[in-house]
Amino acid sequence: MTAVLKTYRLGKTIQGKQLVSDFNMTIHKGEIYGFLGPNGAGKTTVMKMITSILKPTEGEIELFGKPLQANHLEALKRMGSIIEYPIFYDKLTALENMELHCQYMGYYNRKAIREALDMVNLIGAEHKPVKQFSLGMKQRLGIARAIVTKPELLLLDEPINGLDPVGIRDMRNLFTMLSKQFDMAILVSSHILGEIEHIADTVGVINHGKMVKEVSMDHLRQTQHDYVEITTSDVNKAAFVLADRLNVTNMKVAGEQLIRIYDMSVSQSELVKTLSLSEVPVESIVRKQHSLEDYFFNLLNGGERHA
Repeated sequence: MTAVLKTYRLGKTIQGKQLVSDFNMTIHKGEIYGFLGPNGAGKTTVMKMITSILKPTEGEIELFGKPLQANHLEALKRMGSIIEYPIFYDKLTALENMELHCQYMGYYNRKAIREALDMVNLIGAEHKPVKQFSLGMKQRLGIARAIVTKPELLLLDEPINGLDPVGIRDMRNLFTMLSKQFDMAILVSSHILGEIEHIADTVGVINHGKMVKEVSMDHLRQTQHDYVEITTSDVNKAAFVLADRLNVTNMKVAGEQLIRIYDMSVSQSELVKTLSLSEVPVESIVRKQHSLEDYFFNLLNGGERHA
């Protein structure tokens, strides 16, 4: 696979505060890369360094096979982005904003402008002043502006903010289409982990400015197995009974009233029967699937999900 973006031990310090440190990331052509992390983890700072809004304090960024600092103007022409909140000339129409952007980029293709507006379902609103747009419409326009030049690398910082469920579904389909049809590499950050799980090929988790884990979604799906979750008011006794009577060792006490069992060879009916006969109260027993959210929070808590 061809790497579109690589960072090597990237770091950024502002006014003595280290925002990003020793950060390594690789994104390939045609790949959707889900960028995850809690607020303040460093996601936006990394994106600003990639787009030359901020200059790294340490390390190196390689774009399209060349160092960014030596080639940043040429690299930026091959990128599209929404970093934080998209800004427009509010008194101008959506179409006029798009035309101005294309002139700035040296890209003259009126047909492409209409195609981009159509992709984000803004045809019919292109002659309205942007000041009349809702938050969701402005977000759509920001995405249209980012994709109009058919960039090789698209960076989207929380792109579905302000969108309703239909809009979120539309953007999910759009990003998938862009990656497949145009071989576009897409770096997308979002706090809606379920959406990233739907579209991402790879996820990178950042916390306290450092990359915690970079892993393919295929690998996660292969290694993250189902589990049974038992709710009981006596987890200590329940854990003892399961180990002593059923030889269940692959389990975890996940809370004051929760036990998760990863050994799927024991049926749920057998679990309930054994616990009941041992006078362990069972309030609920549910079979669950691991989600990206499970994996994410487990990483932030300092470990890999037990597979």
